[in-house]
Amino acid sequence: MTTQYWLMKSEPNECSIDDALAAPKHTVPWTGVRNYQARNFMRDAMQVGDGVLFYHSSCPEPGIAGLAQVASTTRPDPTQFDPKSPYFDPASKPDAPRWLLLDVKATRKKRLIGLPELRAIPALADMILLKRGNRLSITPVSAEHWKLITGELMSR
Repeated sequence: MTTQYWLMKSEPNECSIDDALAAPKHTVPWTGVRNYQARNFMRDAMQVGDGVLFYHSSCPEPGIAGLAQVASTTRPDPTQFDPKSPYFDPASKPDAPRWLLLDVKATRKKRLIGLPELRAIPALADMILLKRGNRLSITPVSAEHWKLITGELMSR
């Protein structure tokens, strides 16, 4: 299989790139995905070894904060069954879970690349993250966009 690339959003107060790098083996379970399209990306398209742009969202300075890679296949997200979790889903049952997670391994922290910087680059104009109305927590990233972001932008 060809390596694919993804942008995965995380609120830094829940799991930042620093948290992921401090975790055992730099690996964290990507819990709390509650959008069917994002879940389907994890279930149907993401493969171990795929590249990840680790994006900090819902914070004062959102942006790409580091690099990671998909480290596991999917499995049921236990937060859907925990009534104390903000991700609890009373309609999801252990014998028929709705929500999945996979593990993400942080590989390195980089300088924050914010939305204004990304928007200023014409070659990124069609990046899903930059499209009006996009709110998905997981989106595919083209090989061209990956190369531009991980090469030119991250080396600045």
